[in-house]
Amino acid sequence: MRNFDLTPLYRASVGFDRLADVMDRALSADVAAPTYPPYNIEKTGENAYRISIAVAGFAADDLDVEVRDGSVIVSARKADEEEGRTFLHRGIATRAFERKFTLADHVRVDGASHADGMLHIDLVREIPEALKPRRIEIAKTAPKVEKLDA
Repeated sequence: MRNFDLTPLYRASVGFDRLADVMDRALSADVAAPTYPPYNIEKTGENAYRISIAVAGFAADDLDVEVRDGSVIVSARKADEEEGRTFLHRGIATRAFERKFTLADHVRVDGASHADGMLHIDLVREIPEALKPRRIEIAKTAPKVEKLDA
């Protein structure tokens, strides 16, 4: 594992504690991170993203999408319907899972849909007006200076 010293970041900036936490979580993640279910993260617009998760075998009622502490948490639990069924080969996994995706600042979940074995979660980055670049008008007149009579 690599260790990064973030001291220079703290000396020259204020309020980046969350960034350090995210980097620490990402770098300390276990190498054998779960790969089930497979998913894609795509950029669909300038400020729009989509997480697509392959959830074959799960109905919309089996899935749960929750936003908590700056993260999107997707979980699934399949109701037991296999009683009386005998599988010769079982290649479609319907085991319970939980996936967590950390969201950047000002990113919110716009909606979720379930179709054709895929769960799509749409995200939008909304930058507040106070953080958008703005042009400052420069005054063209110099302030008046009073002369003292001697």
